Amino acid sequence: MFLKLKSSSISSLFLLTYSVMIFPLSCYFAMSNMSFLVEWNIMNISSCSMSFIFILDPVSLSFSNVVCLISGCVMMFSSSYMSHDPFLKRFTWLVMLFVMSMNLLVFIPSLPALLLGWDGLGIVSFALVIYYQNMKSLGAGMLTVLANRIGDVMILLSIGILVLQGHWIITLMFDFYLSFWVTLTILIAAMTKSAQIPFSSWLPAAMAAPTPVSALVHSSTLVTAGVFLLIRFFPFLETQMFFKPTLLFISVLTLLMAGIGANYENDLKKIIALSTLSQLGVMMMSLGMGMPSLALFHLYTHALFKALLFLCAGAIIHNSSNTQDIRSMGMIYNQAPLTISCMNIANLSLCGAPFLSGFYSKDLILEISLFQPTNFLMVVLIFLATGMTAAYSLRLSFCSLWGTPKNIPFHAKHEKDLYINFSTMTLSLCAIFAGFFLQNIFLQFNPCPFILPMSHKILTIIVILLGLFFASVMWEEDHIPSEMNKTKFFFTTMWFLAPISAQPLTHFSMSLGTNLMKSIDQGWLEILGGQGTLMTLSSLSKQNQALQMKSFNFFISFMILAVLFILLMNMN
Repeated sequence: MFLKLKSSSISSLFLLTYSVMIFPLSCYFAMSNMSFLVEWNIMNISSCSMSFIFILDPVSLSFSNVVCLISGCVMMFSSSYMSHDPFLKRFTWLVMLFVMSMNLLVFIPSLPALLLGWDGLGIVSFALVIYYQNMKSLGAGMLTVLANRIGDVMILLSIGILVLQGHWIITLMFDFYLSFWVTLTILIAAMTKSAQIPFSSWLPAAMAAPTPVSALVHSSTLVTAGVFLLIRFFPFLETQMFFKPTLLFISVLTLLMAGIGANYENDLKKIIALSTLSQLGVMMMSLGMGMPSLALFHLYTHALFKALLFLCAGAIIHNSSNTQDIRSMGMIYNQAPLTISCMNIANLSLCGAPFLSGFYSKDLILEISLFQPTNFLMVVLIFLATGMTAAYSLRLSFCSLWGTPKNIPFHAKHEKDLYINFSTMTLSLCAIFAGFFLQNIFLQFNPCPFILPMSHKILTIIVILLGLFFASVMWEEDHIPSEMNKTKFFFTTMWFLAPISAQPLTHFSMSLGTNLMKSIDQGWLEILGGQGTLMTLSSLSKQNQALQMKSFNFFISFMILAVLFILLMNMN
C-alpha cells in the first residue's frame, strides 16, 4: 500500500510525521527556555578554528516545526495539483532539498556552515522557478538567482571580516572595530533574501514557479531566511547605532510600496506575493523597533495563513481553466464553498481580523509602534499600509470570489479531491488557532506590559475598517480594463523597480561591451593588426603585378637589346 503512493505523498507523510514528533520537544524547550550548542571541532589554523556547530533552542526547533508542517501540507496538495506532471519525482526531490536547506539554515549558528543552507536555498529556488521551461520562467529565475547572489556575496564578506574575531558563532558575536561593516553586510544579505527595497522586484517575478512552490517559498522558507538571520544576529546588530533606524525606514517603504502595488495588480498570485512583501515589511519593522521575538511570532502566524492563501489560490486557478487574472473570475463561492471559506479565513487573518492568528502578532506590533518613541511620519505610513492590506484583500474577494461571473459558462468547479481538502483544512485550523496557542506557549513573545489609551487600542481596527470602506467605494469594475497612465504604471511596476531591475542593469554593460568590441576588437586592432597588414601587402603586390603586366613588352625588348649589345661588344 505504502509503495503504491506517489513520491509527493510519501514525502508529505514523512514531513508531517517529523513535524508532529518535534512539536512536544519544541514546546518543552520553549517553556523551560533551554538551549544546547553542540560543537564539532574539525581543525585549528593559528587562532582560527574550523568547526561544525549545531544548535537546539526554542527558535530553531519551532521554526523547523512550522517549516515541515507547511511543507507537508504543500506536498500533500502537490499530489493532486501536480498529478499530471511527468516529472513529479524530480519536483519532489527539489522541494525536499529546499526544505533541507532551510533546516540547515535554522539549526546551524556558524556562518561558514550556514552558507550551505543559504546558498542551497538560492540554487534550489532557481531550479524551481524555471520548472516550467519557457523564456518567461527563465527570466524570472535569473532575476531571482542574481538578486540572491548579492546576499551570498555579502555573507562571504562578513565571514572574511569575522576572521578577526577568531570564530563565526552567530550567538556569541561581540563588538569590535569593524562591527559597522559586518552589520552592513549582514543587513544587505537579509534585505536581498527578504526582498526589501531596492531588491523587491524578484519576489513577484518568482510567481513563475508552480503554485505549491510559491506557497512554500512565500510562507516559511526562502523569503523568511533574511528575517531569521537578523533575529539570530540581533543582540550583535543592535549595538550599532545606524541599524534600527535604517531597517525601520527601508521596511516601512517596502510595506507601503507592496500595499499600493497590490491594489493595482490583476494577477491573483502576484497580489498574494505583494501581500507577502507587505508582511515581510511588518516583520522587518518590528526588528527595526527592537522586537526580535515579536517578529518571529508574526513570521510563524504569517507563514501558516499565507501558505493557506496560496493553496486556495492554486485550487481556484486549477479549477478556472488555469486562469490567473482576477478580472476573468467571479461567483466562485457558489461552486467551491470549502475553498472559498478557507481563503476568507486566510484573508481575514492577513487583514488582522480579531481572534484569528494574524491578529495576535500584527495587532501587537502596531500597538508597540504607537507605544514606542517612533517617528510620527513612520507611524502614519505604517497605518496607511495596514489600511491598504484590508483594501487589496477586499478587492481580491470582490473580483474573484463574490463578483458577477465572468468565467467560461460551461466550466464547473468541484471539491472532491481529498489531498487538497486535507491540506487546506489543516492549515485553516492553524490559521484560526495558532496565534492564540503560540502566544500562550512562547512566553518570551509577550513583551513587558504596556498601557495604551482606548483611542490607540482601537486604532488598528478603525484603520482596517476604513481600508475596507475606501476599497468598496473606490473599487471599479475590473473586468473592463481601464486605461494605463503614468501614475498607474508607476504603482503597478513597484515604483519602477521591476523594469529597472531587469534590462537597464544589463543594458549599460552590454552596450559598453558592444561599442568596445566594435571600436577596438573589430576596429583599431584589425586595422593596425592582421587585417591591416594583409590589406597593405595585398595592395602593394597588386600594384607591383599591374606594373609588371603593363611593362612586360618593355622588359622583353630591353632584354633583347641588352643581349644584342653584349654580343656586339664580344665580336669587337
